[in-house]
Amino acid sequence: MSTTQQGTHSLAFRVMRLCKPSFHVEPPFRLDPADLFVGEDIFDDALAASNLPPLLSSYVSKSTDSSDLTYGNRFLLHHPSDAMGFSGLLVLPQAFGAIYLGETFCSYISINNSSNFEVRDVIIKAEIQTERQRILLLDTSKSPVESIRAGGRYDFIVEHDVKELGAHTLVCTALYNDGDGERKYLPQFFKFIVANPLSVRTKVRVVKETTYLEACIENHTKSNLYMDQVEFEPAPHWSATALKADELHPADNPPTGEIFKQPILIRSGGGVYNYLYQLKSSSDGSAQVKVEGTNILGKFQITWRTNLGEPGRLQTQQILGNPITCKEIELQILEIPSLINLDRPFSVHLNLTNHTDRELGPFEVWLSQNSAHQEKIVMINGLQTMALPQVEASGSTDFHLNLIATKVGVQKISGITVSDTRDKKTYDSLPDVEIFVESD
Repeated sequence: MSTTQQGTHSLAFRVMRLCKPSFHVEPPFRLDPADLFVGEDIFDDALAASNLPPLLSSYVSKSTDSSDLTYGNRFLLHHPSDAMGFSGLLVLPQAFGAIYLGETFCSYISINNSSNFEVRDVIIKAEIQTERQRILLLDTSKSPVESIRAGGRYDFIVEHDVKELGAHTLVCTALYNDGDGERKYLPQFFKFIVANPLSVRTKVRVVKETTYLEACIENHTKSNLYMDQVEFEPAPHWSATALKADELHPADNPPTGEIFKQPILIRSGGGVYNYLYQLKSSSDGSAQVKVEGTNILGKFQITWRTNLGEPGRLQTQQILGNPITCKEIELQILEIPSLINLDRPFSVHLNLTNHTDRELGPFEVWLSQNSAHQEKIVMINGLQTMALPQVEASGSTDFHLNLIATKVGVQKISGITVSDTRDKKTYDSLPDVEIFVESD
């Protein structure tokens, strides 16, 4: 914290940050005297404990007597919890401390009259100044403080939800009448830095038509963070389900009767915790939102508390998935017969969709062969090339392709390919589809 030169002003600001106390930990090493001579499990065996030497037995019994206040006894373990170093006392903040994004900055401000004269009509203002904006926290212009007696003070509390990183300045100003009636203006500046309490790293993987989002949250603070809520808010065209390895049901469908949700601990100084979400598109491909070649998945809402319950809240930026590749032509299978017999023709119902803003076609459909030596199990029954008419912009056409299978068992329909005969352009083949062929 720093202030400007005050000159000969009667008033001066004093600023103290309001925050929870911390645990008082006594660092001296504490021990059980018996551990110096025998194993730590000696008292688990009643017979071995009864055979302790008389001198050691009397010393151990003396060490457990809480009425012994000698210096040496202060370092002895009277209870297993003593090894943690917690004395049961709390310590008030001794410094301004670290301020993190998402917290509520709360400050106790006192304006003191150090002169021998009463000051009158005091107008006080307090505001937070960042690189982007100025936020007014207090303004007594409409109801000035009538007077502050000699040696007296006027106290107030200001709060601000920290939403920006970097340098912040708490600006406190006072406009008042001095003892000789002179109107004076006092500005004081108190600077502090806002740091990032945690980082969120994400990975996006797509498996068939399902998208998986992994989020790794890392704690950058010097205190433990208890995550009350880590909620992913999907974009309008997505639905999200949180997944957990130790649960049979999705995490967003808790069992009936669950009232209290145990917070997740992320330890101080680099502790991490991973979250996994399953995302599915809630609309068909034609209505799906496409944003300049990227896919907006959503954002995280994160709330936490520290050791003594101080809250914090952050919202991440929009998380982008894999770039959306807009296909000009999309070929998909609509229906396959449930019963397919060996060497018997069957019909497959397909759909060809034009995703462009212009007319395409006419088209040809055939079965391509990846290798000249590869045996084709499922073939076209009849003419090897099927002609399709032109398809208007954003339009589609349905057609049936007659096929025949030459082997029984699980087989694949592979290599269904479409080409534009006018533009001499061949599009990607349809992904393989498995079928089961039965004998007559």
